[in-house]
Amino acid sequence: MDSGAMQELPPGSLAGWLAAAVPGAGALRGVRKFPGGQSNPTFLLEADAGRYVLRRKPPGVLLPSAHAVEREYRVLRALHGTAVPVPAALALCEDTAVIGSVFYVMEFLDGRVLWDPALPELDAQRRARVYDQMNRVLAALHAVDVGAVGLGDYGQPGQYAARQLGRWIRQYRAAETQRIDAMEELIAWLEATLPPDDGRVALVHGDYRLDNLMFDPREERVIAVLDWELSTLGHPVADLAYQCMQWRLPQGEQRLRGLAGVDRRALGIPDEQEYVQRYCERSGMDAVAHWHFWLALSFFRLAAICQGVYKRGIDGNASSTEALRFGEAARLIAAASLEVIRT
Repeated sequence: MDSGAMQELPPGSLAGWLAAAVPGAGALRGVRKFPGGQSNPTFLLEADAGRYVLRRKPPGVLLPSAHAVEREYRVLRALHGTAVPVPAALALCEDTAVIGSVFYVMEFLDGRVLWDPALPELDAQRRARVYDQMNRVLAALHAVDVGAVGLGDYGQPGQYAARQLGRWIRQYRAAETQRIDAMEELIAWLEATLPPDDGRVALVHGDYRLDNLMFDPREERVIAVLDWELSTLGHPVADLAYQCMQWRLPQGEQRLRGLAGVDRRALGIPDEQEYVQRYCERSGMDAVAHWHFWLALSFFRLAAICQGVYKRGIDGNASSTEALRFGEAARLIAAASLEVIRT
């Protein structure tokens, strides 16, 4: 077993729980932590019956409502068998005595995660198919009948923009380590520009982007949508804007992986307007209202998330040693947002 993973996951307690909670799993043979990941630590479990994936809350004092692996588990169970591909969630453990925090186990899928949105490993035609797949699955997610899958109470209905803005201001203030002028300007603009609620409600992922999708290793087909920690009931345009923010983030910055300045047409990647229009066609919409507000809110959320990672790094309970570099990422995102709100 990986010695570092064993320190985070007591193998004795986990082995007994796994054998009892996942029928047929058998004995636990190995534990390995997946590299990367700034939120919920994720581990590969090797057992007699095969491989599984474990997601846990990080140790230490956490921000309110953050790292909700219980919600991840619930939404995976609800979506399994729908048009939204997800791994099968197998068992949830809310007894913190087992490994020190709440966790769940899901099936292991042998797929491919693409990290760079410029997709340098693919040709132009395959890049176009990847982006069309992302678009198709996002529209399918927002078409899910939340009542039919048992998620009618998964979030508060209505006033999603106002609730999200309030939540992320609180999260950002709780993780704030120094004043960032661009963040203060962004918060003021968002509060002044908050649109009225239009009554649209869907299941939203909350962190829908390329590297939270798993593709078939042989073709450009999404086989799983991952990392549902921020999912809730909300306005579907929030997910769309959060993904399209990638088009405007700095290119070459490893933690942001943006597409600003990239010749997207030459690469076969749709521009923002084309991507939004295709989503609207799939979703039966004519156009997106208040687009710049949703974009600016996406910038703010991502900056607040990065600030939270940085704060956990300072406090010593981050999932990765890279956490201390995310303070600079928060400042870069805030600076990039100013172009949105000033135009």
